[in-house]
Amino acid sequence: MHSSPPAAAPPVRAPRHAPVAHLVRGGVVEGVHYGSVVVLEADGTAGFRLGDPEAAFYPRSALKPVQAVAMVRAGLPLDGDLLSLAAASHSGEERHLDGARRILERAALTEDHLRNVPDLPFGPAVRDTWVRAGRGPSPLAQNCSGKHAAMLYTAKLNGWSLDDYLDPAHPLQQAVAETVEDLTGQRVATVTVDGCGAPLFAVSLEGLARAAARIAGGAPGTPERRVADAMRTHAEMASGEGRDVAALMRAVPGLLAKDGASRGNLFGGPDGRAVAVKIADDSAGRARVPVTAAALTRAGVDPSLLTAFAGETVLGGGRPVGGVRPVAGLGAAAEAVCV
Repeated sequence: MHSSPPAAAPPVRAPRHAPVAHLVRGGVVEGVHYGSVVVLEADGTAGFRLGDPEAAFYPRSALKPVQAVAMVRAGLPLDGDLLSLAAASHSGEERHLDGARRILERAALTEDHLRNVPDLPFGPAVRDTWVRAGRGPSPLAQNCSGKHAAMLYTAKLNGWSLDDYLDPAHPLQQAVAETVEDLTGQRVATVTVDGCGAPLFAVSLEGLARAAARIAGGAPGTPERRVADAMRTHAEMASGEGRDVAALMRAVPGLLAKDGASRGNLFGGPDGRAVAVKIADDSAGRARVPVTAAALTRAGVDPSLLTAFAGETVLGGGRPVGGVRPVAGLGAAAEAVCV
């Protein structure tokens, strides 16, 4: 399956993040957000690095497109909106819950077979409506239920056991690990458990970008291309109404975008270029979008397509007085802090 033997695993160390964005108020830098960024050229070389894109980290849900490719390689027959849902961190909208049910029905399974952690819907508006209706946490409402339903379907099709489908030693998860190493081009550094209960593989940010490039630029008919096309065509199924990753895929033709907890993100274009972004502070969601937009311009995306992603405005007395700004075009000081 490997196009070439994977390289050594990335080093496990405290990441050497660098400033990637400034919180500016009235012309003064009020705060600094740290992180790492890598931009890959179409030939796979790193055209830009900032921070520490070579250290091992957990991509969290940004790895879901890779997991979806692994399932398609293992025979998962989904396409379109349901394949997009298999790679989703969904908001818990009714279309997402209905889609997860449809996947389970195709496998002749029920919600009781799901082993992901029960949770409330991820989308704030959907969650508020859910709670007002007196509904509690549910595996189906949890944002990874599409992935888990697809994992069960894949296991069922292959005659693999169902109760332990989340065990790292299960054939399904072994197939996922092999695909992670194939698409990232490197050995997995270590394995833990993600928030939903599925195995989570540590790779480098640069490896994640390579995976994005492989998936987004896959040849027609390949598992990679099927996943990319499903997510690009059904962007809200992979996320939800009003989510920025869906808006980015709508704004930039051919872009594949996937966010993850802990602010790890992958972006791939059909020309083989790719971007991966990691914001160090898990609470610094406001830095993720403007940093991503700046990195995408480094990858050749027309800046005019990204004007809506410049970042939130800082208000003073109800008036704009600043905002979150990427550092020096994500380039001027990069060479001094790259590793």
